[in-house]
Amino acid sequence: MAETRCVADFEGEWSQPDFESGLIERCRRYWATPINELPDVMIATYLNQEFALAPMQNEARRRLDIGLCDDSELYEGQLRDALERSGQQP
Repeated sequence: MAETRCVADFEGEWSQPDFESGLIERCRRYWATPINELPDVMIATYLNQEFALAPMQNEARRRLDIGLCDDSELYEGQLRDALERSGQQP
């Protein structure tokens, strides 16, 4: 089943860090987006950063199982790689 909660539901409200980076900006931009609506690249990013880890693993596995690909990955297989690095088998 697709996850309709967002990262903020698991990690809490966004807290502003003392510095800015592209990674921080991307994470902040999608913080309140339902997980099932996130682009693949953000699922991979949140997996790599260990945000909302279990729900991200579930969503990544769901997408890989049904062959859903939105072409947002930075390289082919990025979502699969992030899932594997998170300790889960795709």
